[in-house]
Amino acid sequence: MHASGVHATIAGVAIGLLTRVRPDPGETHSPAERLEHRVRPLSAGVAVPVFALLSAGAPLARGALGAALSDRAAVAVVAGLVVGKFLGVLGGAWLVARFTRAELHPDLAWADMAGVALLGGVGFTVSLLMGELAFAGDPARAEHVRLGILVGSLLAAVLASLDLRARNAAYRRIDEAGPDEGGEEAGWGPAETGTGPA
Repeated sequence: MHASGVHATIAGVAIGLLTRVRPDPGETHSPAERLEHRVRPLSAGVAVPVFALLSAGAPLARGALGAALSDRAAVAVVAGLVVGKFLGVLGGAWLVARFTRAELHPDLAWADMAGVALLGGVGFTVSLLMGELAFAGDPARAEHVRLGILVGSLLAAVLASLDLRARNAAYRRIDEAGPDEGGEEAGWGPAETGTGPA
């Protein structure tokens, strides 16, 4: 993969596509599930944080943030993480629920999905990789984009936290009101009588 000029991450994608995801008769879990169970602690606990810390090495000198946010590429990255991912995740979920047999769980409302969609903007590791690849020939812009990714991820995390706290409070009120008074308070669609997130 390295000698071919194709980015080495494609090797991981190819291995993932070749791994069986359905269990054979007599198996309780497929090879993909077993592999995920073994690799996830190393991946999520070590590899991803180390990659994020090493890749996000953007200096925070005086004026660096202002310079980054005056760069259209960095502003586009912030908008993509906060607005684009929100619209993509929420809109994609709505389209699937609208045009297929998939349904939103009865304990959830679309306002809950909005919080999950906001959380989508926090995943910055792939964004750092894409920024590094896209602006490899322009170090100054690559630095601005890295700062934009950090700002966008932080903003998405703050907005998601505020939204999910509000949703949690709404479900707490429904639980306290009881099954006859919970009604539509969960917002943006039916929610059952308070069995949602606590």
